[in-house]
Amino acid sequence: MRTKPSCKALSNCYFCGMSFLQKNRVFLFILICLLVFTSCDSLFKKKVEKEPLARVGDSFLYKEDLTSFIRDDMSAQDSALFVTNYINNWASKQLLLSKSRINLSEEKLSEFDRLVADYRADLYTRAYIEALVLQAQDTAVTTSQLRQYYEKEKENFKLNEKLVQLRFVGLPTQFLDKDEVITRMKDWGEADKRYLDSVAVQFKKIHFNDSIWVGASRVMEVIPPMTPMNEEKYLKKSQFFEIQDSLGVYLGKVTDVLEINDTAPFEYVSPDIRQLILNRRRLDYVRKLETEIIDEAIKKNEFEVYEKDE
Repeated sequence: MRTKPSCKALSNCYFCGMSFLQKNRVFLFILICLLVFTSCDSLFKKKVEKEPLARVGDSFLYKEDLTSFIRDDMSAQDSALFVTNYINNWASKQLLLSKSRINLSEEKLSEFDRLVADYRADLYTRAYIEALVLQAQDTAVTTSQLRQYYEKEKENFKLNEKLVQLRFVGLPTQFLDKDEVITRMKDWGEADKRYLDSVAVQFKKIHFNDSIWVGASRVMEVIPPMTPMNEEKYLKKSQFFEIQDSLGVYLGKVTDVLEINDTAPFEYVSPDIRQLILNRRRLDYVRKLETEIIDEAIKKNEFEVYEKDE
């Protein structure tokens, strides 16, 4: 008579282990089927389809195409109107595009395709070059470099408008101490400057830095009663002027004047010179970059020109 092996732990007995596997074979088979079914379901699961808003031929406009254009502050009515207009504009463009491909000649279509390809390439390369320029360009320009450029190109810096150096103040029409301000503006000593600074809070406008050059057009912007018709009367070297309108009185002292076609002063054109120097550096860098790219491509055998047989 056979006796069943008595085991304290299945892992210590071969016979008990085999018996356990046989009893649970059905369970393992079901578990494997579930795993396979889950894997297949995720493998063959269909992609979420986009929601179409309109169709023209084989072209579709989807809801997600408009998402970025809908602002949070739009009302429901504004959003609906925007979507309707967008769909109509999109449809008209698609229809016109379809008609153009049918009615334009093959030569024209080929020409336009080349232009589109050139434009796309130009956009990509220009953006890439600009990124490299911003990363590598030296934007430091010293006063010595500015002055050197100015002296070399001085004849090219001719004025196209009158420049003036002046100081002026704008007073309310009922200002009580106007005569005192006039005296101080004319004398312009240290004590006069301190006095004017002490009462400056009462002025409507103020400009005391008479060492900078200002265009006559700018002066007329800030002093409304001064116009192209009368500026010759007031904007003269060493001229003190008083001019007013219904809003206020303007007192000014012109210290120097440069006329049209005079050589522009260094201080006035130095910002332009700085930009010219930076532009020249940029062009030099781009030329160097293009040369280096071609040389590197030739060395790596990525670029070659085939000679034509005679």
